[in-house]
Amino acid sequence: MKNGRKFGDRKDGKLLRNLDSMHFLMPLIYPNRCDNEAFISERIDLTNINRYLEEKNKSNPEYKYNLFQVIVSAVLKTVTLRPKMNRFIANKNMYQRNEISAAFVIKKIFQDDAEEGMAFVRSKETDTIETVHQDIYRQVNRCRKETKQDSTVEVMELFNKLPRIISKAIVSFVCFLDKHGKVPQSFISTDPFYSSIVLSNLGSIKLKSGYHHLTNWGTTSVFLVIGEKKVRPFYDEEGNMEMRDSVDIGLTVDERIADGYYFSKTIKLLKKILEQPELLEEPFGNEVDYE
Repeated sequence: MKNGRKFGDRKDGKLLRNLDSMHFLMPLIYPNRCDNEAFISERIDLTNINRYLEEKNKSNPEYKYNLFQVIVSAVLKTVTLRPKMNRFIANKNMYQRNEISAAFVIKKIFQDDAEEGMAFVRSKETDTIETVHQDIYRQVNRCRKETKQDSTVEVMELFNKLPRIISKAIVSFVCFLDKHGKVPQSFISTDPFYSSIVLSNLGSIKLKSGYHHLTNWGTTSVFLVIGEKKVRPFYDEEGNMEMRDSVDIGLTVDERIADGYYFSKTIKLLKKILEQPELLEEPFGNEVDYE
């Protein structure tokens, strides 16, 4: 097949043909992503991140570095080093995604009726927080200047204008295409649920972190919610308490893509990177000692 694809591969992922028996059978027994959610919550001490951001912004760049960019970069580095987190299940088969990407919503202005746009950050092993910062800056600028809707919203608007019986039939057919990896790229090029991980920065609108469901549509296996920054108590091994700036994050993952031990080590790596943000200055493919 073209582009080196083998029979059974999709345009966005390679079929995993040598799975252990448990991970082969789980998608057959539990075929729906939303029935296989595991939720993990963590509290992150922001002491080192705050110090890091202050240093990065000393030169007063036009677009300042912020906590969200650090978290996006840390997530991309984590997925790079923990490739099972970049798997997805479709049509009862498990695939390894061809690229690493993060998607999130950009609010054009903070008003109830303001339009939203989507940002996609696609990363390589050679990327660092610098390239992520530049990419987000470019996309935020473009989104807030453009009046045109993205392709996914345009498709939804089209369905909404058709007679309901026709829309339902078309959507059912598109869902069939989604299941088999055949949805036209023009339909899903800005659809966040075709990314490695979706992020929602609820802290930017003064909300707490919490659970967010996955979707059976698309291929995303991980959803990360970022809460509002707050000063909270932290305790050392002797029980001494100190108030520190912190943020809570919540991750919802498709438990079929890996086992609990793999998820545990992944969270350990993510926390290590967030606690030592200088690691993001190195290429995402560089290994991190976190054992």
